[in-house]
Formats: sequence, structure tokens, C-alpha cells
Amino acid sequence: THPVVIAGGPCTNNPEPVADFFDAMVIGDGETVILDLADAWLEWAADGGSREDLLRAWSRIRGVYIPAFFEPRYDSEGRQTLLPRFEDYTTVERTVIPDLNEAPFPDAPVIPYGKPVHDRLRLEVARGCTRGCRFCQAGMIYRPVRERAPERLLDLTASALAATGYEDLSLLSLSTGDYHAIAPLMTRLMARCAADRVAVSLPSLRAGTLTPALMELIRQVRKTGFTIAPEAGSQRLRDVINKNITEADIIETVKEAFHAGWQVVKLYFMIGLPTETRADLQAMVDLVRTLDQIKRPKGGRGKINVSVGTFIPKPHTPFQWSPQLTLEESRQRIEWLREQFSGLRRVKFKWQQPLVSHLEGVWSRGDRRLSRLLTAAYAGGCRFDGWSDHFRYDLWQEAFAETGTDVPFYTVREREPDEPLPWDHIDIGVTKDYLRAEWEKAVAESLTPDCRDGDCQGCGVCDFETVRPLVYEMPETAESAPPAAGEEEGGVKTLQVSYAKEGQARFFGHLEMVNIFLRAIRRAGIPVQYSGGFHPMPKVAFSDSLPVGMASRNESFYMTVPGHVKPDSVVAPLDRELPEGLQVHGCVLAPTKANRKPPETHTYRVTLRDGSFDAAVLADFDDRPEMILTRTSRKGKVRKIDLKMAVSAIRLLSPGELEITLSAAPGQSVRPAVFLKEVFGLPDEAIQHAMVLKL
Repeated sequence: THPVVIAGGPCTNNPEPVADFFDAMVIGDGETVILDLADAWLEWAADGGSREDLLRAWSRIRGVYIPAFFEPRYDSEGRQTLLPRFEDYTTVERTVIPDLNEAPFPDAPVIPYGKPVHDRLRLEVARGCTRGCRFCQAGMIYRPVRERAPERLLDLTASALAATGYEDLSLLSLSTGDYHAIAPLMTRLMARCAADRVAVSLPSLRAGTLTPALMELIRQVRKTGFTIAPEAGSQRLRDVINKNITEADIIETVKEAFHAGWQVVKLYFMIGLPTETRADLQAMVDLVRTLDQIKRPKGGRGKINVSVGTFIPKPHTPFQWSPQLTLEESRQRIEWLREQFSGLRRVKFKWQQPLVSHLEGVWSRGDRRLSRLLTAAYAGGCRFDGWSDHFRYDLWQEAFAETGTDVPFYTVREREPDEPLPWDHIDIGVTKDYLRAEWEKAVAESLTPDCRDGDCQGCGVCDFETVRPLVYEMPETAESAPPAAGEEEGGVKTLQVSYAKEGQARFFGHLEMVNIFLRAIRRAGIPVQYSGGFHPMPKVAFSDSLPVGMASRNESFYMTVPGHVKPDSVVAPLDRELPEGLQVHGCVLAPTKANRKPPETHTYRVTLRDGSFDAAVLADFDDRPEMILTRTSRKGKVRKIDLKMAVSAIRLLSPGELEITLSAAPGQSVRPAVFLKEVFGLPDEAIQHAMVLKL
């Protein structure tokens, strides 16, 4: 009767630390596996088999790991091996989508009413990276490179923007700048998105892949910082990790960024990489000092943000056998770097907390014994450890002691080449022999080229029948942007749109509601004028902001549109795109600004959930010559309001229902909640539970 618990994602490539908590874990691409899992479950449910029957059926699906079918064993050194329960199920092969163009893509995702972390359309342009950075797990477990066709990306952009109303588009992959057709794709995307003022952005880009033309395209829409990741300060150490960029690439990229108008450049480095010496750390400092001297075209120098994290060895990488820095070594190196950068006024130095890196190192290469550690830490109070204000390493230390966890065994210990590793039963496609050869090349400071543009390097992933690198070219054809709204003949005009906000919609905050309307306008295909300047905004203005929880039958906003847009063509298309509770019921040509007179009063209907209004109190209020309310602002300004003057009319409809008309004049207006509290003495809870409808 227990629910079936399934995991997926990159951390399942070493599933052992959390294997005890899951019935099944998916290794690799999930688009087709989730359908196979569902089909097998439906068949099992129809047949009425046992729970083990279901898990056995799932184990036959490529990419599905069933932890219960492997028993952990530990040798005298404490190293884990797994004993499979079935002879036909000894390893789990990663599942791979050979062609992303054939994979389903969520081009009509659910749009939240609140603001999520990534509040934009996210378009995966490619999966996989074969740059071969030896510290990078993602570069190994997502091989080979599989790009989406440019035309497919353009089609997805058009359909997804129409379905969502998003105003921002982000192109994502492990290395977006390596997408073969990135420059012509950006050119065509920018041309298509310009009229609708959709900004196109990219994540951090690789030094050496940025042409001046591409940087100019990025500059048009990206107005924040610019991030590159040298990873290491010296060329020797960059060769060790196979970073394949030179100091000249880094310097030239930063020069181009400052020349293109960026004011801030962020650099990301790691400390504790294999073979790192003090000379490599000094080279990092020297490189930052060189970049700090680069001048911007109009004079002055830009700002450099340096971010440093401690290297954490990851499974299925050439560095999976490497030791991690001790906690004390991490602290010493970060402190030394902090001192070196302290004299550089335009350089801001940030670092990841070594305690966090130390803990990440435990989980990175852990085994199944860590499930006990996790439950002990949770029971001890460890919560939200990714947030610095919640991270309590002392509680983790207590959990280490309680469970007898040997932390150095997982972190600072160097693995033997032939020792069993907890993730040996997970076959990601990259062979162990290849990883070992890459480790030896790292020690020899030898580089491995990117296979997407050259010879196969023999990592073992590709069969060159169904699984192989897939890249696309795109001609550098110009595509002119369609005219922006209002540029055609007919000029512009302003419309006044009337709407109701009732039901659950009354709990939308004002900014949330504005965003809902703006995206609904986009989805409805209503062209709107935009302001000029650095950050163009749609010319849509709301006349009032209602308190959260208050309903209204007659709100309005103004929007400026091209002259050909007719008012009666707005209502139905816009109303279809709004959530329940928001309803457009009118659209007319707006009066000129000079003739837009704000209402003198607002009428509200207040219905109490429990209790009733005291008629005697209301009669006493009617008999008073005045009732002065004193309010003091945050700045100490005192304002006095006569509630008798603020109330134009009041009518008791029933014992629990009141209709009241309040002044809207500046300086004399009050909200219904204030009136209820001051006149009837209602407690805050009763006021919050009351239904207030603006008529």
C-alpha cells in the first residue's frame, strides 16, 4: 500500500547514498523512460501482481535501477561492492535519446501566477558536451553532443511564446556558445522577437567561442553581468583539467565584453584541482590583476567579480579517484586569495563556504551507508542546508558521530585504480578505461580535443548507428524584424479595458495580477505599444491597486495600441486567456488624459463570515458631528482624517451585510478595513475573513 517512489536526474549516476529511499531510479534521459515506466505500471495494475513483480518489470527497462535488487557488501577496507539478486540484472545502462528533435518538448508549460525562480521560457538547444573538462561530471554523463535543429528551435520558440506569453527566452545547454549555429540562430531569433520585445539571453559562455558579432547580439538583450569560467589561473593547470582555453582567449574575451558595453565581468575559478600548487594560485591572482587593468572604450575600468569554489571529485569523471582538499587546506587557500585580492578596488572576491564543499564531497562519492547519516541529520534538525542562514555544520558533526561516518574515507582519501567504486554498476557509456586514460593524460598535462569537430576519442558512448554526435549548420541569412506595434500606418490610440476581479482571483497581489494581464495580452495576440529607452516596457497602466483579498466588479486599465485595433476586438480574445475570477467585460476608446477624471467615491459591499453589525454603533456614528482618525507615516508625517467626511453613504442590508460609499479624494480616502476597525471595533481576524466587494 506504500506509494512507489522514483528518482531521476544527474545525481542518480551515483545513486547509492540515497538508494534506500527509492523503489526505482532512472539513469539518463527521461523523456521515453517515464512513458515505459507508466505503461509497465498500467499492465501490472491490470494483472494484479505483487510489488516485486512491478519492480522486476521495471528492471527490464533500459536506464531503470532498482536498488532493492542489489545487496551491498563491504570489504575489510570498508569499500562497497554490490551483489545482484538476479543474473540477468547486474548493471544498469544509461538511456540515451539519440535525436532531441524526436523527443517531446513542453512548448505549452503551465504558467504560475506567482513569480518562480526562473520566470521565463527555457529552450534546450543541445544536450551533452564533449569539451572533455576532466573535473566535469555533466560533460561525461550527458554524452554525446546532440543539438536541436535550428528550424526546430525557431518553431518551438514561436509556439511556446504564443502559448505562454513570456517576455524572456533563455537558450540553455551545458555550453550554449558551442552550439554550431549559435550566431545565425541568435540573429534570426532576435529578428523574430524584436517586434514583441522578447529578450533573448544565454547562460555563462565559454571564452574562445565568442565572436564580436555574437557578443553584439548578446549585448542587445543582456544588460547584467557577463560570466566566463577559466576554472584555473595557470595554463599548466588548465591543461591538466583539459579546459582548452588560453590566457589570450580569456583576456580577449574580457576586452570584447568591456568594449561591447558590459560594466561587470564575473570569473569562476576552482581551488584544489589535482596537481594544484601555490604557483597556480599565484597565476590566478596575476590573471585577475591583468584583467583589472583593461580599460573600457569611454575611459575607466570595469568591475571584476571573482568567484571561487573548492573542487569536489565526481563519479564517472577522470578525477573520480582524486582526493579532495581537507577542510583546513580549503580555508587556508581561500584566505590567502582573499588577502591577495583585498587591495584591488574594482575586484570583488566571493567564495563558497568550505564547510559546504566538504559536505558535498561526502555525498558526491558516498555509498549506501550514507542513508543512515541522512536520516540522522534530518532528525537532528538539518534543513535547507543550501541556504547559508540555515546551514548548521555542528548538527552534521553530531550526525557523523552518531552514525560512525568516516568523513575522510569519502573525501580526502585517494582511490586506488583497481578498487571497487560504489557506482561501478551504473554504466553511463563512458568506459572506465577511457576515464583512467584521461587521468593519466591529466598528470602528463596532455590535452584531448573535442570530438564533435574531429576524430573520435574512444570514450565508448557512441555506436555510430543510433547514438552519435549530432550537430547542425545554419546559413548566415539575414532576417529582418517585422515592424514593432504602432510603426505601421494609422498611428496609435489608447483603450480603456474594464474587468472584474472576483472569487479566488481576489487573492492575487497587484503585481501578480498585472503580470497575468500582460502575458494574457501577449497570448491573445493584442499588439501593444512600448516605451523607448534602455528597458522598453508595455504601455499598460492600471488605474488602482486593490488590497489582497478584496474583490471588485469594475476595475480598469489603459493600454496604448496601434490605430487599427478596434475596442470590440479586444474583449473576447483577452478574456479567454485569463484565469477564473478575472473577467473582461468591456473595452472602449479611452478619454484623453486631461479628461480622465478619477472617481470621487467608491462603493463597497461588506459581508461578515460570522457575527453581525451592531445597529446601535452605526446609529451612534450617524449622530456624531465628526470622528477624527490620526495616522502617522513611516517618515513621521501626521495625517488626520475625519471619518464622517470620508463616508458618503452607509446602508445596512442585513445583520451581517453592509454597503458603504467612501470618498476617493486624496487625503480623505480610507479603506473599508479601516472603517470597520475604527467604527465597529471589529478584530483584525474578523476583518480578514470578511468578504469585501468593490461595486
